[in-house]
Amino acid sequence: MEPHATPSIDAPAPRTPTRRWGDRPHAVALAGMLALAVAMGVGRFAFTPLLPMMLHDGVLTLTEGSWLATANYVGYLLGALVCMALPWVAPGFYARWHPARLARAGLVATVLLTLAMALPLAAAWPALRFAAGAASAFVLLNVAAWCMVRLAVLGRPAMGGLIFCGPGVGIVLTGLAASAMVAAQWRAASGWVVFGVLSVLLCAGVWPVVRGRADKGDASAQPRAAGHAGSAESAGTVAARGVHALAYGLSGLGYIVTATFLPVIARAALPPGSPWPDLFWPMFGAGVAVGAALSTRAPAAWDRRWLLLAAYAVQALGIVLGLVWPTPAGFALSSVLVGLPFTAITFYGLQEARRLWPQSADSFASLVTAVYGLGQIAGPPLVAWLLAHADAGQGFARGLALAAAALAVGAVMYGASAWRWPRG
Repeated sequence: MEPHATPSIDAPAPRTPTRRWGDRPHAVALAGMLALAVAMGVGRFAFTPLLPMMLHDGVLTLTEGSWLATANYVGYLLGALVCMALPWVAPGFYARWHPARLARAGLVATVLLTLAMALPLAAAWPALRFAAGAASAFVLLNVAAWCMVRLAVLGRPAMGGLIFCGPGVGIVLTGLAASAMVAAQWRAASGWVVFGVLSVLLCAGVWPVVRGRADKGDASAQPRAAGHAGSAESAGTVAARGVHALAYGLSGLGYIVTATFLPVIARAALPPGSPWPDLFWPMFGAGVAVGAALSTRAPAAWDRRWLLLAAYAVQALGIVLGLVWPTPAGFALSSVLVGLPFTAITFYGLQEARRLWPQSADSFASLVTAVYGLGQIAGPPLVAWLLAHADAGQGFARGLALAAAALAVGAVMYGASAWRWPRG
């Protein structure tokens, strides 16, 4: 036997290269999920379970609450527009402040703005909710872009849908916490502090992972994208982009009435003292998380437009169910059905945007998100106007009926697009 064939007992054992935790697909998906739990579950939707508490505290009226929600959605629109413009108007800045850095900045802003809502400065609340909306758009778009590219580099692109469980997780956590605070007769200001602290804890799982450029270590990523960029664009492709943007925007109007006023609507419809209204919002969040997880099971070969059509139909059915069956069972089933396709629509919508315009994927994704933001903005003022011209029951019923109709129109648009411009 050769001398070198017998290893010394003092020699170190051969080591198998290990992948850093932050470079594992499950870590990327988890970090994206936690980031969206903060940005959407808290930055966007913590206001929904806290609105009844703020009304009870007498710090605002229902109409003022509608305008606070609108301020948040206007901020979301502006944030999406800025994200759309950055790669075009400031490419140097975007190269330095890549999606990971922008997402982290948005998370810091979300934490600070949530805590600031606890201050007794009602005149500043519209500005705070506006800024929180802009921050949530920054986090959503940049975390989604970073995680989707990173998961593709790691060979697990289908796991991208898991990050969209985050809003549902955040909604469940804030909804259950708000329910406990209502039972303990806490004031809404304490709720904002609790949600700010919760955001800090969730961010602890994001920071070690979401950093650096998403495509690091993938030398082939750019050539693949360049190959798409050189392909000719047909008139049908351009028309399909327009249909997608408009139809996706209708889903913003379709869900927003329920997502803003669900606890208030349930309290008005059910007997006083019922324990159910505080639980419907967490049920909605659980539906969001389950629907996002199920969305990852859809084969890549399936046309996302047909999946979007089905998602719109489920959400419209949930809205109608709450209208025609205003009982605890009806509201529970309605909450789950409205929640199930909520972020699945976002996931499929962003996938469709990347398919339709691969060479400008981030900007087009931001554009359709901005149109979605326009749909959201229309919802709360519309409800406020309806409430001013009818009693609460009729006003909410008309708003919900309009929301269901918007989803039905969007579903028809996706069906027509898939029929007129089939894939492949």
